[in-house]
Order: sequence, then structure tokens, then C-alpha cells
Amino acid sequence: MSVPPPSEDTARNPEPAAAPPPAARPSRFRWAWWLLAYVSLGLGIVGIALPGLPTVPFVLLSAYAAARGSQRLHARLLAHRQFGPMIRDWQAHGAVSRRAKRLAVSMMALCAAIMFLTSPKWWMAASGTAIMSVVAIWLWRRPEPPG
Repeated sequence: MSVPPPSEDTARNPEPAAAPPPAARPSRFRWAWWLLAYVSLGLGIVGIALPGLPTVPFVLLSAYAAARGSQRLHARLLAHRQFGPMIRDWQAHGAVSRRAKRLAVSMMALCAAIMFLTSPKWWMAASGTAIMSVVAIWLWRRPEPPG
């Protein structure tokens, strides 16, 4: 059995050429992730000015969806002056800063007070307040970012 002579390429470069890294396959639902990223970012921005509509969960959801549907938006969110550190802390450690926790719980308490003052039935305000209480407990159980 004879061995074929080396080709001209392998004679000059004895190491086999490294295969190029596989290109990131676009997801079938990339458009849905893209849409979710932009809609949740829009809701988060509206939540800055509208009491009762949370900003942080929508921004985190936007970053999650953007990582799967729009690398450009994901990079912009990570580089954002205010949202970037919050997103990086969440992605790396599942952490929420103490300041963000205090602000979120304060806003929930304000919304609960407004609901009790304006709801036609007490149980309506009580059910909304109970949900916010569960969210506040969950939020305070999240770790804080290191450093």
C-alpha cells in the first residue's frame, strides 16, 4: 500500500489548517426575540415615568431577548450608562443592587397606597398589594452585586 505524496499546501505548512469557527446560526425565532427585546425595552422606558409600571424587569427581559435576537441592541444595553451595570450584575450573579431594591419596594408601597385610596373595592387593592409583597420578598432575597 502506498502513501500519496504530500500536496503542495501540506509540504509548506505541515500543520493542518484550523477549521474556521462555526458561524452563529440564526435562530428560527430571531424575529420574535428581536420584537420582544424592543417591546420590553419600550415598556421599561415608559415605566421610568409611569408609576406602577416596573422598569428594571422590562430592561432585564429586553437584554435577555436582545442576546438572542439583536446583538446590536444587546451591546447597546450593556454599554448604557445606567442600564449596563444592572444588566451585567444580573447576568453574572443574578444580583440586584440595594439601591434598586429600595427604590423598587418604595415604588410598590406608593402604588399600594394609591390603590387603597382609589380602588372601588378593598379586595382589589389588597390583591394587587399581595402580589407586590410577594415580588418584594423575592427581590430582597436576591444577592447583591460583589464589590
